[in-house]
Order: sequence, then structure tokens, then C-alpha cells
Amino acid sequence: MSDTDDGIPQRGAGYRKGPVLLRGSQIPRQTTDQRLLADGGDADWLHADPWRVMRIQSEFVEGFGALAEVGPAVSVFGSARTPRDHPDYALAETVGRLLVDAGYSVITGGGPGIMEAANKGAAEAGGKSVGLGIELPFEQGMNAWVNMGVNFRYFFVRKTMFVKYAQGFVVLPGGFGTFDELFEALTLVQTHKVTGFPIALVGSDYWGGLLDWIRSAAVPRGMVSPSDPDLMHLTDDPAVAVEFVQRRGAELLAEEREAAEALEKDVRAAATSTGPASSPSRQ
Repeated sequence: MSDTDDGIPQRGAGYRKGPVLLRGSQIPRQTTDQRLLADGGDADWLHADPWRVMRIQSEFVEGFGALAEVGPAVSVFGSARTPRDHPDYALAETVGRLLVDAGYSVITGGGPGIMEAANKGAAEAGGKSVGLGIELPFEQGMNAWVNMGVNFRYFFVRKTMFVKYAQGFVVLPGGFGTFDELFEALTLVQTHKVTGFPIALVGSDYWGGLLDWIRSAAVPRGMVSPSDPDLMHLTDDPAVAVEFVQRRGAELLAEEREAAEALEKDVRAAATSTGPASSPSRQ
């Protein structure tokens, strides 16, 4: 295994470049994201970027179209490196099954490891098992347990889909990619850029140190609010994680409806107190 956190290569599964499948010598050395962010020496990129914008737009359209009817769903994150005989794999499989039993579709990154396990649990439970794949510089492919898959060139488009179509996150042990998804979700909730949604962490031996550090280092320095760590719920039990997503999700939905009703009431009251505008008299 390499020293990177790119995941477990799946030889022969192929390399996805948007809708195109490439294998062997046809696999490019750079991803679409790398080409987009490259600081080229000439000005040719000035002529290419408008076409990239169209490609980015098409990815959003394809993703929205494919996932529009996915129904209530929960995104499950975790390492692509987790082997099938690891206890975390079994935990993720249970999470996927319990989420389907609770009426949710399961969304993952579509890769191996934790993602495969959650997709397997969902598929074997008879639920919708969604995989959102990404173009990477190695052969990974969509795992066999995905029954609805969408491949993306750009990470930021894929991230939008994870958040837009999920009613909550369940996060199992993972590396930098998992950290990225977790902290992006926390940032969106903390800054009120999205409606709050439940975030459950599974594995106290893995995540406990992170939460302790946030409370002992980040909070005292004023980098985050004392209540911010409470945005995450830590447990070792997949059933508790799923129950938390259900319960907290229902609470947040009720709070959102109450706020909307209160705002509508205030608007009506303001309109009534103001009354119809009087017409100016003519001289």
C-alpha cells in the first residue's frame, strides 16, 4: 500500500473521467481538478476556462437530475483503506442496514473500505445505495454494492451533492478526505450557510481525542464557541448513531418550521399595522 491516503486501488475496475471509462495505459497522469488549478506558463487557459465552466455546469445538472428523487438520505463517510475483515467495516455495514431500516437512502463516495461497507449494508437491506464517485489518479471505480452511481470530475460539485441530498451525516474512522467532509459540514452548520443537520461520529477511540482537543485547545482560545463541539454526537453503537440522526433531524425540522411560521406571523402583523398606503391628494 502506498503512503498516500488515495484509497485502495482496484485493478481492472477502471478509471472514471466523467462518463468516460479508461483503463491501463489510457489513464491520464493528471485529474481534471489538477488541470483546472494548474498555474500554466502561457495564456491558453484563458480560452479553455469558459469551456470548463460549461463542464462544471453540466456536472451540477447531471447530479441534480440523478439525485432529485433519492428521497430522505444520510451521507456516510469513512476511510477507503479499511479492509473487509476490520471491525470498522462491520460497523459501517450495520450503519448502512440500520439507515435503510429507518427509511433512509445511503449516500457514500462509492469507493472501497467504509464506503463499500455502508453501500453493502444498504443494498442487502433492500434500500437505495448511492455512490458519488470522483476522478482520481489511480484505478478505484465504483464498488459493486452501489445501485445508483454518479461520477464527478470536480470535488466541489461532488461535495455539494453530499450536503444537498442528505438529512444527516454518519462519520466513521477515516483519513484526510473524511476530515475534509466532516469539517466542511461543521463549518456550513456553524456559519448557518445551511440548515442545521445531525452529525454522528462512530468510534470513540478514534474521534474522542479530536473532540477533547477541540474542547481543551480550540475553545479556550476562542477559536470556536463552547457549544460548537456539541454539533457532533459521539458513539460506539451504530444503532445510537442512526437513532440520533432520526431524533435530531426531526427536532431541527420542527425548529425550522416554527421559525418559518413565526416569521410569516411577524410579516402579516407588520403589514396589518402599517395598513394600505394612502394616495397623495391632488391640488
